Amino acid sequence: MEVVADKRKEHIKRQMRAKPIDFALVVAIVVMCAFGIVMLYSASYYYAQDRFDGDGFHYVKTQAICALIGFVGMFVVANIDYHVWEKLKLFALIAIIVLMVAVAIWGVERNGAQRWLGIGGTRDNPLFTIQPSEMAKFVLVIYMSSFMARRPHLMNNFTRGLLPMLLIVGLFGGMMLFLQSNMSMMVIIVLTGAVMLFAGGANMKHLVVLALTMCVVLFLAARTEEYRWQRVMMFVDPFESNIDGAYQLRQSLMALGSGGLFGQGLNFSRQKLLFLPYGESDFIFSIIGEELGFIGCVALMCGYGFIVYRGMRTAMKCKDRFGSLMAVGLTAIVGMQAAINIAVASSSVPPTGQTLPFISSGGTSLVIFLCAMGILLNISKNTE
Repeated sequence: MEVVADKRKEHIKRQMRAKPIDFALVVAIVVMCAFGIVMLYSASYYYAQDRFDGDGFHYVKTQAICALIGFVGMFVVANIDYHVWEKLKLFALIAIIVLMVAVAIWGVERNGAQRWLGIGGTRDNPLFTIQPSEMAKFVLVIYMSSFMARRPHLMNNFTRGLLPMLLIVGLFGGMMLFLQSNMSMMVIIVLTGAVMLFAGGANMKHLVVLALTMCVVLFLAARTEEYRWQRVMMFVDPFESNIDGAYQLRQSLMALGSGGLFGQGLNFSRQKLLFLPYGESDFIFSIIGEELGFIGCVALMCGYGFIVYRGMRTAMKCKDRFGSLMAVGLTAIVGMQAAINIAVASSSVPPTGQTLPFISSGGTSLVIFLCAMGILLNISKNTE
């Protein structure tokens, strides 16, 4: 009983010593989400009117509701000790695997891809949907953080340290590729795993070999599916390519180019008038570039840079290894996904479908990202 009482006293003292959450990070996230809703309204209004019988606010209403749910989730999670997630890692791992298998069997198909689970209604017309793959990358971060925090001395050992982590990354990546045909999410999973292994102290020689191996795997994955290889080919020269998808890249580049330094002005995009497909989601950055110009694009990237800076600052100042590794992983996902989306819109990498965090239309993505930021905010309480 005395031991239990001592532990409770120590826990109370630790709570009293805890710092407040990173207020600067909270402000940055709120500003990004508010900016996202404004830009989503501008990018989606005309398309929503055409698609949803005159309801131009369809995407904005959905995004606003999801933002409200996400912010409630963020502040709830921000007040839950992040060590709880370490205790739940195995349950979360099993749950996400079950959900991804369920997607392959009962999933809702959209735009030729079956990556969502419908809840309520019918399979063809559910009340709302969730995308388990959006949660998978964060579950991966929690599991890897726990493993590497408990076994730092094994991370230089390939068999006992690196291999178990590679099996988890390979499992998640394989399910994305073979069950959902979602190569873009597989890339995010692999990159997340690589960042976590680097932060966890894996041997650099092992990481270099794995990087080279992954390049071969990605090439084979692209080459064995015609539509993936077409995306690579259209990326080489979208203005000369006759492949259908090259049209989207050309419109994206035209939007960015016509924006110039200061843009055409908010709500004055031409490409959103049904010329640029997915201007409200995967290619919203192009609309931002057309309306707000180079200055607006740089400001948005600076916003992401600030979030990444605060996240890495939290990781470096965290008092324990588990929290530090988890902060690195959560921050890296935001930075990498934003970088990939922007690179696709500017035709810097082959086209792939990834949302722009906090900005693009996508309820599951927004809610999950905000809850993940809640974990990061809780970790910020436990910094030096």
